[in-house]
Amino acid sequence: MQISEETIDHIAHLAKLRFEGDAKVAIREDLDKIIGFMGKLSEIPTDNVEPLIFMSDEVNVLRDDEPEVTVTKDQALKNAPKKDSDYFRIPKVLDK
Repeated sequence: MQISEETIDHIAHLAKLRFEGDAKVAIREDLDKIIGFMGKLSEIPTDNVEPLIFMSDEVNVLRDDEPEVTVTKDQALKNAPKKDSDYFRIPKVLDK
């Protein structure tokens, strides 16, 4: 399959790009290489190959969800710009 200038212009329009001069020639060569590579892949016999759905046999390898205290209330309030005993103070965001 040959890449025409119209195809390059169409792809550039879809990608909101502009190719002119040497850049258009370089893009055409790159697209020809990509299409050639895809043609090589189609030559590989894959009749007895099962489709790969997952990269590994592991299913949902997650750590145990165990609650723990990582920051105490005093540590969290230590650097607060405004605080009121046990709470953060923030600017009023709602009018009554």
